Amino acid sequence: MGGSHSVQIVMVGLEGTGKTTLLYRLKFKQYTGTIPTIGFNCEKVEVQEGKARGVTFTIWDIGGKDNMRPLWKSYLRSANGILFVVDSSSAESSEEARMELMKLVKTQNPQNIPTLVVANKQDLPSAMSPEEVSKAVGVEELSRSHPCKLIPTCSVTGEGLTEAMDTMYEMIKKWKKGKGKAR
Repeated sequence: MGGSHSVQIVMVGLEGTGKTTLLYRLKFKQYTGTIPTIGFNCEKVEVQEGKARGVTFTIWDIGGKDNMRPLWKSYLRSANGILFVVDSSSAESSEEARMELMKLVKTQNPQNIPTLVVANKQDLPSAMSPEEVSKAVGVEELSRSHPCKLIPTCSVTGEGLTEAMDTMYEMIKKWKKGKGKAR
C-alpha cells in the first residue's frame, strides 16, 4: 500500500509510560525531551521503514492522568488501532495498567479494534521482561477474544518501534479485512 494509505491510532496508557516520547521518536527519528501531556497531542507520522513503509499513521497521544482516562473511549470512534503503552520498569503500576487495559478493550471498544501493548522502557535495569509484562497486564487473556499483541520497545533509543508499527499495521489490515464479513 502506497503513501496515500493512512490509519488512525489512539495511544493511551498510564501517566509517565513514555507515550509522548514514543510519538516524537517516531515523528522526528530522535529522542525529544517531553513534559507530561495535559490533554492530548496529535501527529501524522509517515513510516519510513519496515512492512508499514509509506503508511501514514495519525497518532492521538492522550494523557494518562486519572481525569483523562474516561475520555479515552471517545477517541476510539474513528480509530483503527490502539497502542497501549506500559512502563516495563514499574511492576507496581502493572495491576492498574491491567485494569485500564481490560476496561478499554473489553467495554469501551465495541468494534474490537486491534490493540498493541507496547512494553516500553525495556532499556532500564529494573524492566520486567516482555513475557512478565504480558502476564502482568493480561495480554494472553485478552488475545483469546480480541486482536491483542505485545511488542517490547525503548522510546528513547527507538528500539522496537519499527516492529511495533509493522505489527500494528498488520493487525489493522487483518481487522479491516474481517470487518466486511458477516459473523
